[in-house]
Amino acid sequence: MRLRRIVLGGLFPVALLIAWEILSHAGVLSEDGFSRPTRFSQALVEALGDGTLLQQTGQTFSAALLGLAIAAVSGVAVGAVLGLFRPLERAATLTIDALRPVPSVALIPLSLLIFGFSRNMSAAVAAFACFWPILLVTISSVRGIDPRLIEVGRMMGFSTTRRILKFALPAATPGIMVGIRVAAGIAIVVTVTTEIVSNPRGLGYGMTVASQSLQADLVWATLLWLGVIGFLFNWSLAAMERRWLAWYWAART
Repeated sequence: MRLRRIVLGGLFPVALLIAWEILSHAGVLSEDGFSRPTRFSQALVEALGDGTLLQQTGQTFSAALLGLAIAAVSGVAVGAVLGLFRPLERAATLTIDALRPVPSVALIPLSLLIFGFSRNMSAAVAAFACFWPILLVTISSVRGIDPRLIEVGRMMGFSTTRRILKFALPAATPGIMVGIRVAAGIAIVVTVTTEIVSNPRGLGYGMTVASQSLQADLVWATLLWLGVIGFLFNWSLAAMERRWLAWYWAART
């Protein structure tokens, strides 16, 4: 069944690439902007062979993972507290509503001043963008757990921290993981954006340099590679979620 899903899922991209190749040979798609799949596939192999693409991938995903980790730790911690204590949530609502609409890319100049051209610069912007979905999902997930569960911890004399760690977070983990998976995609998007705009490192910067050099093959190859790596990253998170939350999925079947 899994193999069948993979085959069916691959039909559309394969058909798209075949149609792309045919239209390129027919002259419908310009070679200046639309490189042929056979050509950018060759460029992809060459970039992987000389190690350039792998080095850029490590730079991009190290920053994205760092930003996601910072956002996950802080977002889950703050969200769990706000979800358990309604007065604190009401007090923080104005601050959250004021900061959440701020575009993450607007922080690029500030992050550049603080961290300079570095991994931390991209990670800081990605962490800001990822923090909000994780925070809101955590608040909603913690608020949705059975209040009697928290009352059990209170009756047992557990401190607030222990009630959060032993009762609130385990019960809210399935919802929190959804927020983290959403934030993972945001982390990659924002990290590549910072590299395209101002940070001379990673896949985003590599695409910018290739575009300025009129290397359409390499631009498309990098874009294709980014999609493949992003897919594998999301698949890895889903696999970890299924393993960590086996009890949850078993209860739902």
